[in-house]
Amino acid sequence: MANKPGGWSETKDATEETQKICDQVKDQVEKKTGENYVVFTAIKYRNQIVAGENFLIKVDVGEDYNHLSIYRKLPRKVEEVVLRGVEQHRTKDDPLEPFTN
Repeated sequence: MANKPGGWSETKDATEETQKICDQVKDQVEKKTGENYVVFTAIKYRNQIVAGENFLIKVDVGEDYNHLSIYRKLPRKVEEVVLRGVEQHRTKDDPLEPFTN
């Protein structure tokens, strides 16, 4: 099902592409949280097409989950991603909802 322009997608299972995005921001997440993650596995995600693409990604970090807010600039040939925020200490069942921090 296609997203409405500007609207968030439904929650979907993470893909190889989602994991690559997480891998690109892992260092930024560790710096922001003061943690060093051995486990950093994308589980679920939502995306939003804007003048680029926003992502909300649930990441398994071992003991609990982090929610990441990430922006990817377009055109995608550049593959520049920017970490916008992190919500720590989430659970497997917490819904992915837009946030700012």
